[in-house]
Amino acid sequence: MAQYSNHAEKTELIKSGKLSLRKNVEEFLRKIEDNKELNAFNFVFDDALLEADKIEEKIKNGKAGKLAGMVISIKDVLSIKNRPMTCSSNILKNYEAVYTATAVQKLIDEDAIIIGKTNCDEFAMGSSNENSAFGIVRNPHDKERVPGGSSGGSAVSVAAGLCDASLGTDTGGSIRQPAAFCGVYGLKPTYGRVSRYGLTAFASSFDTIGPFANSLDDIALILSVLSGKDPKDSTSQDIETPSFDLINDAREKITVGIPKEYLNPSSEGGLDPEIKEAVENQINLLKKDGYEVKEISLPHTEYAIATYYILTTAEASSNLSRYDGAHYGYRSDKANNLFDMYTESRTEGFGEEVKRRIMLGTYVLSAGYYDAYYRKAQKVRRLLKEDFDKAFDQVDIILTPTTPTVAFKIGEKSADPLQMYLSDIFTTPANLAGIPGINVPIGKNSDGMPIGLQLMANHFEERKLLRFAKRLETIK
Repeated sequence: MAQYSNHAEKTELIKSGKLSLRKNVEEFLRKIEDNKELNAFNFVFDDALLEADKIEEKIKNGKAGKLAGMVISIKDVLSIKNRPMTCSSNILKNYEAVYTATAVQKLIDEDAIIIGKTNCDEFAMGSSNENSAFGIVRNPHDKERVPGGSSGGSAVSVAAGLCDASLGTDTGGSIRQPAAFCGVYGLKPTYGRVSRYGLTAFASSFDTIGPFANSLDDIALILSVLSGKDPKDSTSQDIETPSFDLINDAREKITVGIPKEYLNPSSEGGLDPEIKEAVENQINLLKKDGYEVKEISLPHTEYAIATYYILTTAEASSNLSRYDGAHYGYRSDKANNLFDMYTESRTEGFGEEVKRRIMLGTYVLSAGYYDAYYRKAQKVRRLLKEDFDKAFDQVDIILTPTTPTVAFKIGEKSADPLQMYLSDIFTTPANLAGIPGINVPIGKNSDGMPIGLQLMANHFEERKLLRFAKRLETIK
C-alpha cells in the first residue's frame, strides 16, 4: 500500500489512483483486529467501507470536502446518532446516542470517515486509561505500560497506526498527556474555540475537544474544520477562524517563556531527569536558532492540581446526578423503591474513580465547606489565569514539559490517587486558564518511551502555537 505522511499526500495518492481508499480502510480495520490486545476501541464501524466507496468517488470527481478520506476515531464520550455512546461506563451500557455532536458532524460534513469509538477512562476521569468498563488500554510502545488518560484509546489508535487521526477531550490534560505518553501530537484548543455540544460533560467549564495526529499539518487542518461558533453551545465563541496553515515567516519575532516552576518543580511533583534534559536540549536549540528565550514565573502553579480537583469534582458531582436509573442508561433490578433505584443503579453502574470524584465534589459543595474549598478554589483559578495574562505580556509562547514522567507501568499508581493526579501537574494550568496547549513529541528516553514537550499560547492564538510547533520540528 502506498505510504503517506499527512492528509494532503493521501488525497493526491487517491486522485492519482495509487491508493484505494477502500483498501486503506480495510487495512485499518485489519490492524485494529490484529492489535486487539491494545484495547484501543470500544466499538469498530465496519460500514466505514461503504463510506470509503462514496468518498473515493467524490475525491475523483473533485467534489470532496476538506477531510475527504481521512479516517478518524472518536472518543466514546462524543455522541454519534444511532451509535453506542457509553463513556466507557456500565451505567451507559447499551445506550445509543439520539443526536450527533457538532464537532463530529463537522468532520462528517467534510467527508471524514469515522472508523469507531475509542476507549477512555470512565466519563473521562483518569490519567491512565485504567478506569474503563471496557478494560485497560495498553501503550503500543510497551504493552505493560499505560497510554495515559483519559483519551488513552484515541492516542493509541493514532500511535499504533489504526487510523489517520482521532478526536479526544481535554479537561486537565487528557489530550496532551496521552499524546506525550504515546509519542503523537495532541492539541487542546482554547476553551470556546470548538463547540462542546454532544460532549458528555465531566467538568463543563474545563472540557475541550481536540485532535490527535502524527502530523502537525493534519492537526491544523482538523482544527480549521472544528472551529467556529455553534448556536447549540453558549460557551462557543463567535471568533473568526483564521487560516491555520503552517507556513513560517522567518521575520516573525517570537519570544519563548520558560516557567521556572515547571523545570524546577517541587519534590512533590518531581521531574524525570531524562525529560528535563530533553526539554533543555530543545531550549538550547531555540537559542542557537536566534529565538529570544526568557525565564518567567507562574507563581500559583503549585496550587493548580488542588484547585483543579476541587473545581472539576464539584462540576462532576452536578453533571453526573442525571444518571439515576430513571431517564436513560442502566437501571438496577434490585430496587424496591425510588431511593433504592437511585442508590443501586449508581452503585452498580459507576466505577470506583467516578464514585470518588462524585463524593469529593459533593463534599466541597456542601453547606459547611463551600466557602472553605469551592469558593476559595475559584479565587485561585482567577489568580492562575492572571499569572498567564502577565506572562503573555512578556512572551508569545510558553514552553514546558508535558508530563513529569514517561508512561508508567500498569497498576503502578492505581493505589495512590494523589500520585496519579500529579501526572497532570504540567497540563492542568492551561485548562484552568482556558488557553490552548499542544504536545510535541521530542524523542524517547533510555527505555524507548516517548517524551513530550508542551507549548502554550494566549487565548485563541492557536495559529501562532501551531506555526511555532512546526518551526520546532525543523530545528531538531
